[in-house]
Amino acid sequence: MADEPINLNKARKARARAALQKAAAENRVRFGRTKEEKSAEEAIRKKTAKVLDLHRREDSGET
Repeated sequence: MADEPINLNKARKARARAALQKAAAENRVRFGRTKEEKSAEEAIRKKTAKVLDLHRREDSGET
């Protein structure tokens, strides 16, 4: 066995803390985007919407 006794409360809490940190790291990879990435995507979305609106035909009202 181990040379020194371990505190089971500390071991349990350390294990729980490690599990939470692992889950947080996975969420950062899955959902995390930097502010730059978000703003760049928004700019591209706005630009494509503007180009699409500029190329839209006017309907004469006849169908």
